[in-house]
Amino acid sequence: MTTRPPARPPASPPAPSPARGKKNAGSLKARRSAARLAAVQTLYQVEIGGMTAEGALNDFTRHRLADDDGIDYVTAEVDLLAAIVRGASVRLAEIDRIVAATLDARTNLERMETLLRAILRAGSWELLAQPETHSRIIINDYVNVTHAFFAGREPGMINGVLDHVARVLRPDEVARPDPDRIPPPVM
Repeated sequence: MTTRPPARPPASPPAPSPARGKKNAGSLKARRSAARLAAVQTLYQVEIGGMTAEGALNDFTRHRLADDDGIDYVTAEVDLLAAIVRGASVRLAEIDRIVAATLDARTNLERMETLLRAILRAGSWELLAQPETHSRIIINDYVNVTHAFFAGREPGMINGVLDHVARVLRPDEVARPDPDRIPPPVM
């Protein structure tokens, strides 16, 4: 008589990843744009909530990415989100010096609205530390983030400051014409 091994209990389904669920993953471009928006929100939370970067990231991934509120939206690229928040937090003093040097005499970074500071810090960190991403892409995404929160002159200010930061940090890249905007030769 042969004995059969005991039956294995059924495997439990894997826990849903906070980056998945019913949300739309979206294209890489859309996920990176969503990561930039989420990074600004997280940096804002760090400043107003007195949280550490790690605490704010944990809070964001635990609560915001895991929320299933029935809305279908693009999921943020978590690696980029974390890199921006951690990088901007670690290099905060350096980034603030770079940004402050681009502002005119009437504008003071510390008196600027917290959300605008978060946008400038996130965008400046990417311009400083992500050379593989073209500055025009970075600036455009942060101008779009600004449009999500402000309807006045703020998007133009963000565009001008980040453009100046790009010209300081990436002069060769900014000097080259954008290949997407060069008209094809006329034949």
